[in-house]
Amino acid sequence: MKNLMKATLGLAVLLFAGTAFGQVSIGIQIGAPPPPKVVKVRPKAPGPEYGWVDGYWYPVGKKYVWHEGYWTRPPYEGARWVPPRHDGKMYFAGYWEGDKGRVEHDHKFDKDKERDFRRSR
Repeated sequence: MKNLMKATLGLAVLLFAGTAFGQVSIGIQIGAPPPPKVVKVRPKAPGPEYGWVDGYWYPVGKKYVWHEGYWTRPPYEGARWVPPRHDGKMYFAGYWEGDKGRVEHDHKFDKDKERDFRRSR
């Protein structure tokens, strides 16, 4: 009986330690975005240094919002746009990438005609 009590106590300590030091994660999962909208006409480029970014869905809270395609100048010469993607489980935001590093797109500048231009680090 004494051995049973020790074994039970030992098991209880192990269970408590596992629960007390285990990781707990809480988050909101959002499913895959809707299919991209079809754009029939792309407006004319405002200049030779501008590149086209296709429209895409991005999460805002628990829903997706459509970001219209647009012409923009990259944050620095040689940067290329890596479009956002969803791998079936997680959403990965689009960003600019090149030899001067990665530049995240900040939606607070979406109404600015220069958008990401020279916003690197």
